[in-house]
Amino acid sequence: MAGAKVSLEQGLTASAPRGKTHFSEIRDRRRQIAAFGIYAKGDAFSEVVVDHNAGKAAKTEAITSGEDLSAAKTQNEAMAKAKQPLSVALVRVLKSNPGFRAVSIFPALKDGHPVAEITLTKGDEWKTVSEKLD
Repeated sequence: MAGAKVSLEQGLTASAPRGKTHFSEIRDRRRQIAAFGIYAKGDAFSEVVVDHNAGKAAKTEAITSGEDLSAAKTQNEAMAKAKQPLSVALVRVLKSNPGFRAVSIFPALKDGHPVAEITLTKGDEWKTVSEKLD
């Protein structure tokens, strides 16, 4: 992940026009590090890949079935209860964890409350942090 030119924050920003963020991560896709996410617009869900060099949305595909659709619906339920976007939680977590880089963020419900589960890395150290969204 250290080779990723696009940060998770840039991926969220580049994909914002596509809809409400439900999940985002940086992953190695065909030997290219890219920001990837699942987004909702109305009742439709899409997967967006952000170009790893330009930091702009490069490809969008509809999610219509399977595990991705099930995950998108679960995350949509959490975001329906959220009072702030994932990007706000991400900024707070990065400020309180200097030197770490975010590699994934997704909404979940914990005890009925929406949270952002954020995976961070710094060198060989990895950790996941929960941040309230309500």
